[in-house]
Amino acid sequence: MVKVAVVEGDGIGHEVVPVACDILTAVRPDIELFEVEVGYGRWERTGSACGEETMADLRSADAILFGAVTTPPDPGYRSVLLQIRHALDLYANVRPIQGEGVDVIIVRENTEGLYSGIEWTEPDRACTVRVVSRRGSERIARYACTLAKPRRHLTVGNKANVLKSDCLFVEICTAEALRAGVPCRVNYIDALCLDLLMHPDRYDVVVTTNMFGDILSDAAAYLVGGLGMLPSANIGERHALFEPVHGSAPDIAGKNVANPIAAIRSAAMLLCHFGDPVSGAAVEEAVLRVLGAGIRTRDLGGAAGTREFGAAVLREVGRAGRA
Repeated sequence: MVKVAVVEGDGIGHEVVPVACDILTAVRPDIELFEVEVGYGRWERTGSACGEETMADLRSADAILFGAVTTPPDPGYRSVLLQIRHALDLYANVRPIQGEGVDVIIVRENTEGLYSGIEWTEPDRACTVRVVSRRGSERIARYACTLAKPRRHLTVGNKANVLKSDCLFVEICTAEALRAGVPCRVNYIDALCLDLLMHPDRYDVVVTTNMFGDILSDAAAYLVGGLGMLPSANIGERHALFEPVHGSAPDIAGKNVANPIAAIRSAAMLLCHFGDPVSGAAVEEAVLRVLGAGIRTRDLGGAAGTREFGAAVLREVGRAGRA
């Protein structure tokens, strides 16, 4: 039995994750779900956003279905997601950008770069260390190559013309691609951002460093309708976390207007990761049928609420199960 820790987090996480859980339970009633509380709301109430006991609960799960957390600009508040990614060594962040005429996978190194967590403040400056290691670069390059090999090619996003640490990243990624027999090209990240938006058909699998991958995938969401559409996976050797790319969106929290598609698709990625691509595909197809019927949330130009959209997907999943 697969045991899944459910983390709603903050803001719209409390709305989109329950929708995803209902659909997950409908297609796989044998999966065991248990709730774990982390985030800014918990920090305000207890002074701890994610304690050791909480981390132990997350480690005990086969997978984590995560919502979204608020990270305030407070020097005393440490990002919950960075804590979890580092503690569970979730080194590969995988963000598929898929929609009409678009099929790109952005693979982002998830534990190093400018999100390494090595930071300090001084009276007149604040410092963050950008870490690009051989080990980190090799394993993310290998992971990206496993995704690219059955597809078309790999693109290495970088800024090696300015950042010497990216020279190492490019060297390692191209060597791993050559070793894996994957066609590979190298693009500077600023030009890549523009070209991907203008010509998404030119791209297949893109691998890059932590912050560049974060920005690139957020920008690429434009191609498929916005951040409410994008799921992601955070993969490690022993643990995996699945989450919508969007944030906690406190401005719309509690209003039943958030788009749950990214959370639903994250649940579909979880199913595929655990060897059930049939159920994962069934969830994806149910989402597409609902969209095809004209049922859309407000960010997509429709009038459906979070719960109503989720209920429509749940009905489609039920119909497919009875077919």
